[in-house]
Amino acid sequence: MNKHVLIIGFARSGAAAANLLQSEGAHVTVSDPKLDTMDEKVKALKANDVQFTTDQSVELLKNVDIIVKNPGIPYTIPILVAAQEQQIPIVVEVALAQQYIQKNWVAVTGSNGKTTTTEMISSVLRAQSGKGHVLVAGNIGTPVSEVAPQMTADDVLVTELSSFQLTGMPAPKPHIAVLTNIFGSHLDFHGTRANYVAAKMNITKHQTANDFFVINYDKEEWRHLAEQTKATIIPFSREGFSEAGAYLKAGNLYYQEEVIMAADELGVPGTHNIENALAAIAVGKLMGIDTESIAKALKSFSGVEHRLQFVGKFYDRQVYNDSKATDIEATEMALSGFNVPVVLLAGGLDRGDDQMRLLTAMKQHVKGLIVFGETADKLAEVGKTIGIPVVHAKDAPSAVKPAFELSEAGEVILLSPAAASWDQFPDFETRGNLFVDAIKNFKN
Repeated sequence: MNKHVLIIGFARSGAAAANLLQSEGAHVTVSDPKLDTMDEKVKALKANDVQFTTDQSVELLKNVDIIVKNPGIPYTIPILVAAQEQQIPIVVEVALAQQYIQKNWVAVTGSNGKTTTTEMISSVLRAQSGKGHVLVAGNIGTPVSEVAPQMTADDVLVTELSSFQLTGMPAPKPHIAVLTNIFGSHLDFHGTRANYVAAKMNITKHQTANDFFVINYDKEEWRHLAEQTKATIIPFSREGFSEAGAYLKAGNLYYQEEVIMAADELGVPGTHNIENALAAIAVGKLMGIDTESIAKALKSFSGVEHRLQFVGKFYDRQVYNDSKATDIEATEMALSGFNVPVVLLAGGLDRGDDQMRLLTAMKQHVKGLIVFGETADKLAEVGKTIGIPVVHAKDAPSAVKPAFELSEAGEVILLSPAAASWDQFPDFETRGNLFVDAIKNFKN
């Protein structure tokens, strides 16, 4: 390769990129102001001549051929602004790995549901034995650079791709692209909703007629977005807007004219999980998985940690951890999955969203509300408007005790914050884990 590469941000994706680039013979420098020199990965890479620095001044750009940045780092920091002015290519780790990806590439994106859909698809594809393996990577946790170089022609790679990653990928070309939905997320990063939508649609921009675009058809905007693709469109619809792909009809999940299974047999609750399952059915059928195997996989699918995860039954209450619900639509979808009274735990980073958008969903499902974080007062106003009890708590773990006090046997306690975690926690996983610990340690 013999190129000089600057990696900005040494998270797991940065480490994976450094390993891949070093193996290809590149001259690699990693820049991270919060660099931990005692990290074993740092020590190992240093031993292989990878350079490390905490500096992020413009002087670092001298002789740099390409920049690989952590997906979440904004393009507005000074060194990246200067790089763009100097026309130095800026990509993300997934783009480096793309050259190793074989033909069977399934890529999933969307504002909500992409992780659960990715896992559902993986379960469906694994349900029928084949020659190769089903590999899972991307925004879901494992960098693609750790997986793609080992991929064979018989393997299938299923990747979850965020809008941050898709922005830094010059030409993604999955054989099957999946778009679960598009709402108004991450506008602090993308600047405008149009930029955000364009980032999501990059997943299909480079596909051809020999590829497939599996897209949610339940909103007019999304149906119009489908017109932009050159790929073969495979729609999925929970609300009956198309029967050309996967859809819900009379309580059953179909693919074209074939019944796959009853919707109430899904292993996870919620109308949003019906949509996720429809996407998984479409991919399964496109990949040649038989109906019995698809149904078996979806019936046994138990959910993903922090995504409407069933924690268990405690004092006759069903407890769910939906810490990944970092926007209003995700919480609306979570609430729609229950037909018994819910005590909702919600609150977090205030991005300026109108929490009153939750009013209809809360009025239908929520009997009590416990609020915390920066959006606590806004959420409390929703509860007061509905006329339900509202309790202020310090944070999600502290909300557990009042949640049991407000709920009764047979009801649901649901953590679904409708906001990001960064006002109180480093990430949604920490928020969810501490909530689950508090639930398990609660003594009535």
